[in-house]
Amino acid sequence: MPVKSVAEVFGNVWNSGAVTGSDREILRYAFLQERLSEEDYAAVDRLLHAIRRGWLQMV
Repeated sequence: MPVKSVAEVFGNVWNSGAVTGSDREILRYAFLQERLSEEDYAAVDRLLHAIRRGWLQMV
């Protein structure tokens, strides 16, 4: 699997309107590697907020 940044995942998810299994795996890997910046944490928070509000779907 090619390594994507959190920003790339955020852009792909926001454009598609859905979080895929591979997107979740990339984000999980980033958290486990503890290589997230403040901007990355903010992007993940925005994604989670959008999911809770129904703006994005989990597929």
